[in-house]
Amino acid sequence: MHCKLTKYVMVLLLAISCFNAYGKETEMTVLTPKQENIVRVSATAAQGNQTSLKSALSDSLDARISPTELKEILVQAYAYCGFPRSLNALNTLMTVLKEKGYQETENNHESAVLATNSLERGTQNQTKLVGQEVKGELFEFAPAIDAFLKAHLFGDIFERDTLDWQTREVATIAMLAAMNGVESQLNSHVAIGQHNGLTPAQTDAIIALARQTITPLQLSAFPLGKPNDAYAQYFSGRSWLAPLSQNKELNVPVANVTFEPGCRNNWHSHTGGQVLIAVGGVGYYQERGQKARRLMAGDVVEIPANVEHWHGAAPDSWFAHLAVEANPQTNKNTWLEPVSNAEYAKATAQK
Repeated sequence: MHCKLTKYVMVLLLAISCFNAYGKETEMTVLTPKQENIVRVSATAAQGNQTSLKSALSDSLDARISPTELKEILVQAYAYCGFPRSLNALNTLMTVLKEKGYQETENNHESAVLATNSLERGTQNQTKLVGQEVKGELFEFAPAIDAFLKAHLFGDIFERDTLDWQTREVATIAMLAAMNGVESQLNSHVAIGQHNGLTPAQTDAIIALARQTITPLQLSAFPLGKPNDAYAQYFSGRSWLAPLSQNKELNVPVANVTFEPGCRNNWHSHTGGQVLIAVGGVGYYQERGQKARRLMAGDVVEIPANVEHWHGAAPDSWFAHLAVEANPQTNKNTWLEPVSNAEYAKATAQK
């Protein structure tokens, strides 16, 4: 009896071990290769970066994503980033197809599905996508935009069967993540994507991958510098560092630090204090236990010694500041835990 029980326990432990290993493996491969290619195409199209888009389209075609699917993604792009970006992206796709020798008959099989009553079908589709009827003060204020959204975007476009709704949401989230000033819409589509089968890990991965395609912005006359690889482990998101002061005898280290949207450093402190001078974009500074402070160009933050704090960009804006090290002969950093998503969301909700 004892031997049988021991064998049973060993088999059970082995099964649990295999399950955990499988879980870790699936977490590492959050997005499929097709989804990753769609994210790159959508994000570069939204930015209007035709050089990067051309490369992303070529890679997608090599990965066996059909010209029809790519065309549909770029048509849908107009609803989220405008006709100019959509038209330019479609022209780039046309160029890539010609260069790769695709024939017209190979890339012209678009969906023939069009809503017979666009407003009615669009209202139904929007409700299914979101999980509830969409209404509110904004749509009461501007009923025309409500009708256009329902009839054209969710009726004429989402009714087409070239792409399923989940794939359309992958593309939409990537487009919005690649643009500034659309955090509210991005959050809405993250929720819609999850309602349509995407996991939180997948939507996080879409946003991260989309933002990796963004060309960093130089927000002021100060240089952007190089990727801040030496301190990357202490940042959530990408940042760039440009040391400015050269004469070490002056003992005034100054550097320009640039944060992509959503990027912030960990909680940390300086034994000698620090001064921040905002030079571009929108950012935040917060001391432990205090309300966050919104920062814009010209704002100055004087950080006392040994005060735990963090600073970084707003969710929907790039941000750059000069960092001036105080008392450099004895000043040391103490890096602490990352700023959690919940802490960051609460802090940046304050305008």
